[in-house]
Amino acid sequence: MSSATLPPGVAAAAPMPDIMPPVTPKKGFIGFLRRNPTIAFGGALVLLMIIVAVFAPLFAPKDPTALAPALRTREPSADFWFGTDMLGRDVYSRVIYGARVSLLVGFSVAILASVIGLTIGLISGFIRVADAIIMRIMDGMMSIPPILLAIALMALTRGSVRNVIIAITIAEIPRVSRLVRGVVLSLREQPYVDAAVAAGTRTPVIIWRHILPNTLAPLTVQATYICASAMITEAILSFIGAGTPPIIPSWGNIMAEGRALWQVKPYIVFFPAIFLSITVLAVNLLGDGLRDALDPRMAKRL
Repeated sequence: MSSATLPPGVAAAAPMPDIMPPVTPKKGFIGFLRRNPTIAFGGALVLLMIIVAVFAPLFAPKDPTALAPALRTREPSADFWFGTDMLGRDVYSRVIYGARVSLLVGFSVAILASVIGLTIGLISGFIRVADAIIMRIMDGMMSIPPILLAIALMALTRGSVRNVIIAITIAEIPRVSRLVRGVVLSLREQPYVDAAVAAGTRTPVIIWRHILPNTLAPLTVQATYICASAMITEAILSFIGAGTPPIIPSWGNIMAEGRALWQVKPYIVFFPAIFLSITVLAVNLLGDGLRDALDPRMAKRL
């Protein structure tokens, strides 16, 4: 009731003060990072490792492959931040250059496995005739642990970064295809897909316009986990001598060369292990943050 309609002698009540401050939505990229601190922290670490890998010659003071027998097994100091190994090579420079191998393998495997697995999953999930054949092949590949399958594939070829990428990619494809197939099986029963089929839309068009866009969110999250898993697998393969050649400075090779002196010179293994752990943790944090941000049921709301 307004003051104009109040009876004579009755005063209008004072307006209630605002107890809660107005909520202003956080927009833009900065607002997205504030709402998702896990993505911000994990992405910052990943970006830092990428910068270190790309500009390794600027951060590494010495040649990672230069031999100096007179300087072997030196303790960490101002001249050699991470010490030297049994051949006198600077461990700090080797660890910095090792980031290139791990990130190259991780990103390459994530991209290749995602693209190939996405294609297989779309075909298997939407075309019923091909589903039985393709999924039985994928089930057979998934029955073998990824590391054992990668070791078997590497045994058939010589050690190189390219062969490591191919071996790990083949081992990761079945998991991506199973994920995409499960998403497609739920999407193809949606009313808008039935409407497109009833309207006479061709199958490739339906997959491209209606199915593919809805599979990108879970596929992006899965790609981050594949990237982290690929870096660990590459380190394992190099550690057991089935990965990159020993001449290439990778974190797995550095740890493999230092395991004989682990009890007396633990820093040779410690520093590359720390860098590997931090990188894998950063990628996993990024994946967890993307999962929370892209899933509407778990997304943080204002």
